[in-house]
Amino acid sequence: MNNKLNFSTLNLQDALDLAILIEEDAQNRYEEFAKQIGSTRNDDAGNFFASMAENEAKHGRELVAQRKNLFGSNRSVVTQDMISEIYEVEAPEYDQVRSFMSTRHALEVALTSETKAYDFFDKALASIKNEDVKKLFTELKSEEAAHQNLIKDLLKKTSDTMEPDVLPDDVDEPAGL
Repeated sequence: MNNKLNFSTLNLQDALDLAILIEEDAQNRYEEFAKQIGSTRNDDAGNFFASMAENEAKHGRELVAQRKNLFGSNRSVVTQDMISEIYEVEAPEYDQVRSFMSTRHALEVALTSETKAYDFFDKALASIKNEDVKKLFTELKSEEAAHQNLIKDLLKKTSDTMEPDVLPDDVDEPAGL
């Protein structure tokens, strides 16, 4: 592979490496958001982002185990640099998150990210020639659809408000400010 990713020439090892990088990117972004927003309750936006980070980590570990089982410790040739043009496949975008956001808002951010990932795998399938890679990407696309459905179910059980969980005036300012 050169320094640009070519879906038509992906082999299964490269596809797994790509999927692992996508999961790591999403996990890191959700962890960043959870830390940035913080959490005061089990059902707030920060806690939801932390649970999304755990889900992405779990999926990443499953992909790593699958890769190791199939390819041992073979060196990965797919790098973050190669996927820079497709960066944020599943990771939520920075401008979608704000301090004190509602749980509903967090769920909608996650739904957008899962939809974005589904669309990525769906579009990539058109260029893929390798049958094993097609099978993997079809499975990943299906998982993204399942994730969307889980989030939609959570949205049905969540307040319709997009108002912040905590208003900025409710937060105590540190002494001396």
